[in-house]
Amino acid sequence: MGVQNLIDAVGRTPTVRLAIGADRGVEIFAKLELQNLFAMKDRVAKRILIEARRTGALPPGAPVVESSSGTMALGVALAGTLLGHPVHIVTDPRIDPVTLTKITALGCEVHVVEAMDENGWQGARLTRLRELLDTLPGAFWPRQYENPENPAAYHTLANELMADIGEVHTIVGAVGSGGSLCGTSRVLRERIPGLRVTGVDCVGSVLFGQPDIPQRLQSGLGNSLHPSNLDHAVIDEVHWLNDHEAFAATRELARREKIFAGNTAGSVYRILTHLAATLPAGARAVGIFPDRGDRYTDTVYSDAYWTAKRLTEQPLATRPRRVGTGLEVRMWSSRRTAADAPLPTYAFVESNTTGTGMLALRSAKAMGYRPLLLTNDPARYRGLEDTGAAVHSCDTSDLARLTAVFHGEADLAAIGSTSELYQEAAARLAGALGLPAQDPDAVALCRDKGALRRTLTEAGLPQPRFRVVTDAVAARAAALEVGLPCVVKPVDDSGSTLVRRCDTADEAARHAAEVIAVERNGRGQPTARRALVESLLTGPEFSVETFGTDAGHRVLGIVEKAVTGAPAFVEHRHLLSGRPDTERVSELESVGLAALKAIGLHGGAAHTEIKLTPSGPAVVEVNPRLAGGMIPELFRLVTGVDLVAAQVAHDAGGVPRLPAQCTGAAGIQFLLPESAGTLVAVRGVADARALPGVERVVVTRELGQPVAPPVDAYGRIGYVMARGDSAARVARTLAEACALLHLDVAPVPGGGTRP
Repeated sequence: MGVQNLIDAVGRTPTVRLAIGADRGVEIFAKLELQNLFAMKDRVAKRILIEARRTGALPPGAPVVESSSGTMALGVALAGTLLGHPVHIVTDPRIDPVTLTKITALGCEVHVVEAMDENGWQGARLTRLRELLDTLPGAFWPRQYENPENPAAYHTLANELMADIGEVHTIVGAVGSGGSLCGTSRVLRERIPGLRVTGVDCVGSVLFGQPDIPQRLQSGLGNSLHPSNLDHAVIDEVHWLNDHEAFAATRELARREKIFAGNTAGSVYRILTHLAATLPAGARAVGIFPDRGDRYTDTVYSDAYWTAKRLTEQPLATRPRRVGTGLEVRMWSSRRTAADAPLPTYAFVESNTTGTGMLALRSAKAMGYRPLLLTNDPARYRGLEDTGAAVHSCDTSDLARLTAVFHGEADLAAIGSTSELYQEAAARLAGALGLPAQDPDAVALCRDKGALRRTLTEAGLPQPRFRVVTDAVAARAAALEVGLPCVVKPVDDSGSTLVRRCDTADEAARHAAEVIAVERNGRGQPTARRALVESLLTGPEFSVETFGTDAGHRVLGIVEKAVTGAPAFVEHRHLLSGRPDTERVSELESVGLAALKAIGLHGGAAHTEIKLTPSGPAVVEVNPRLAGGMIPELFRLVTGVDLVAAQVAHDAGGVPRLPAQCTGAAGIQFLLPESAGTLVAVRGVADARALPGVERVVVTRELGQPVAPPVDAYGRIGYVMARGDSAARVARTLAEACALLHLDVAPVPGGGTRP
């Protein structure tokens, strides 16, 4: 149909059905706003300038000044010059050459700011725009981010959609100023009350509560400021994509649907592919495709640009992760925005019974999740009722049953565990449900200390001489082979359970028989019924605490440990400082990182125990988890960073906040009973708490309960935690506090050493 001028030609863009979803009976449409003369913002510029002329806000011949690095610049250039106005465009160095050429060719004056300010490029552009308004008498600023004529311009788009395809169930649109999606959706909702509105934002944009990353590469969506035209009440759900995901989707759109578009359309297309795979048969969804791809030939469609920007190093998710309100995202994630929307579920497969276990449940709740504990025995968790977590009792050793718990659960966001004994189960469950997780085989390798030893040997890493045995006879021979004294322990338990020093081959045989005879561990799981016989390492013990992200593993700190002597090995003191008291820190770090590489562990926390022997560092064991023994709390004291919250964020697909450096030192010393019996009293607690530097004194065993000299970590009955300017100062404070504490233990009637 012919029109009188280009202004009248704006709009009337085609709506086409896409190929995706057809195999499932789902209808997916694209509103090709890229078929406007320049792009979607032609509608906005036309509406705003014509209305401003009608009201007198824009006198004839007055200058028009706008801030834009994309399609709004093109729309204002088109409408403004056609209506006879000088047009000034304020932009930044990110503007692409094609857009710059077009607005210059149309006769506009372009002002490029040189650097961003504290509000990013948007802030710098607005500062320059206001300077122009002061120097150009009568100048008019369209104010696309707050002018109500912006969303009003999309009434025509909504009318065109209704005329083209009738009723739709879901509309998807990229969000920058908020005008297109909010304006279109308001009109459609008047006719389709059940319409669902999905916004698409980019990682590093502040529009929906994320932190600003001015270096983000996507254009046409996202923002460093909060535009008043964005009405969150209109939008039911928001999706975020990182640059890699958005650009890859844009290329896929060209290949599969033959639509050569910009990254805003590509981002919308990615969400449409998800809807095509998840909406029920008969559902109908439409996405708004804002601009064509000619502006992006040197970026989105350039392999050289991808290489220069290292795009492929960013995660590339195949489905969105449901996230809570308090999580910083780094990959494709989504969140329902309505106040009454159900919270996404964060499920934990069992938990630690002390320390990090209950803290993790609270952290998940604080991040906007519904924490859910899957457990075969809720009664074992002291303080569970105070975490706000839901509880589901089930057989946590049965993967099929665990998977069945989440059948049809659309809002499951993450699977994790703070228990070393259930981390493999959590990883396998997450994989079965399509959620990203640690490699379960790498986790299993850490759990099987015999397999771990073989892997470290193949990697050439220093460790004890060892043999894995299945009977007492083999244990005797192994003890003589690795050398006496030796250490005998289960291949698959934790917390120093059944770890013993053996000074003779007979002792090794007897203890190995005891280990092999145990059929189930303390959680009721079947054991491997194998023992590890290894040479005794001498020298101080340390743990290298690391955290893995997309950028690789990072050493967070090194903890000095004190361990009881023969026959059991129970950690009774941990010290954390900026630099531990050893000159061989770099060796400890190198061995710890090499062990993680050999095993294949990637994301999240890892706790690697190393002995500093006379011949150098040697690996004791590697654990794919946060350190136990309240070590994360020591990090919080000296860095201000909560590592439990960091692990929870990582498991949920978010960006963990990690410590930069330690300030001073912190330590913990555990209370160890010296005799067996019943705990009658703990004296001196108030005096110990009053010492300068003492952070807390905690007794974890109730009066009247049995106690005994510990043979593993579970025999500790409390702790003192302190902070100071050095590890040496903290160690003295801990010793002084413990000297003030006295455990009154009533002997076991009839004698004996264990209650």
